[in-house]
Amino acid sequence: SLLASHQGGIYHLLFAPLTGYPYEGRPHQPPALIIFTMLFKTLAIANTLLYPCAAFSPSSPLARSTDLSTKPRHQHRIISSFELHNDATTSSSTSTSESIEPPPLNPLLSQIKPSKTVEVFSLVKQMEAEGESVTSLCVGEPDFAPPSCVLDAATAAMMAGQTTYTAVTGTSELRSAIALDLKSRKGVDYNPVTEIVVGNGAKQCVYQGLLAACGVGDEVIIPAPYWPSYPEMALLVGATPVILETAVTDGYLINPAELEKCLEGHPRAKVLMLCNPSNPTGGVHSAELLAEIAQVLSRHPDVVVLADEIYERLVYTPDGETTAFASLPNMRHRTITVNGLSKSHAMTGFRVGYLAAPAHFAKAAATLQGQITSCASSVSQAAAVSALTEVDESWLPQKSPGMKE
Repeated sequence: SLLASHQGGIYHLLFAPLTGYPYEGRPHQPPALIIFTMLFKTLAIANTLLYPCAAFSPSSPLARSTDLSTKPRHQHRIISSFELHNDATTSSSTSTSESIEPPPLNPLLSQIKPSKTVEVFSLVKQMEAEGESVTSLCVGEPDFAPPSCVLDAATAAMMAGQTTYTAVTGTSELRSAIALDLKSRKGVDYNPVTEIVVGNGAKQCVYQGLLAACGVGDEVIIPAPYWPSYPEMALLVGATPVILETAVTDGYLINPAELEKCLEGHPRAKVLMLCNPSNPTGGVHSAELLAEIAQVLSRHPDVVVLADEIYERLVYTPDGETTAFASLPNMRHRTITVNGLSKSHAMTGFRVGYLAAPAHFAKAAATLQGQITSCASSVSQAAAVSALTEVDESWLPQKSPGMKE
């Protein structure tokens, strides 16, 4: 063990001179010097092995004081080294954990609050796992199963081997189905190749839409009451959330006159978050009210509308209809529409949402998604195609009465 620990060990003592390779920072040596060094060190090793120094002789005072005369020398050293190493490691670890602070986090996180919706939902799931019966009002999730054809489509996709990556923006089948649905139900035309991006749920699409439309120094107008993630997302993209208060007398809907004042007072406003139907109030902006809002926005041409319409099929107004903001005159070019299948077809766990927008917004969102998550689940996309093309329009209205009750 002495030889192994002496300036690089036996390799450097015996083999390095033979190879002629430099070691310990020394340059190449002449062959004669190498041979001489090899012979000299070999004799030194033999001398050490045959005539150990007096300090390690069994009769020496040091040996008697450490009881080396009665214990095998090699075993004793291994045990001692092991114990010392553990003691030193334990002491060092304890000292380190008590005195060294962890590396700092991104300063941006000091501004971001945890999602209360997710926090409460996690608590609900924990309570249910412990056997408690819980009524959860924290997440927007239908309490019925998806249509059977959707489940069958997911199974068929897996069995057919559709379990690989898709294009970042989604399969062509799903994007075409989304475009057809928006045209037939909402009256808005989108190119499925360049203007639709399928994401991992509508939440991702909202964030990517914000990140594409605004940034540091910009402001985001958020009508209150609001979904708690909106202000945090604005902060994440470097923008400043500006809360636009609404009144109970207006049904907690946007008052066009108040919106005008807010925009005039915030010239850096770049995005208006328009959640219709509203989460959390359930209020629906009528076509007439949306037209008034559009008239206000016509005087502020640089403001982008992020229309979160994920609840557009869960409407309890007499006619049961909602108007897509992008369908209004002169609004399509400045509107980023976000929707999905979580609420309409009870597919929350499938995580499929989409963004429909002019090509320059959609391309930016696709670029972001390509660097963040890539594509949505291929199996979920196959199920989404079924939801949009095979489920009868009467399916959800049949489920709605139970939700109203």
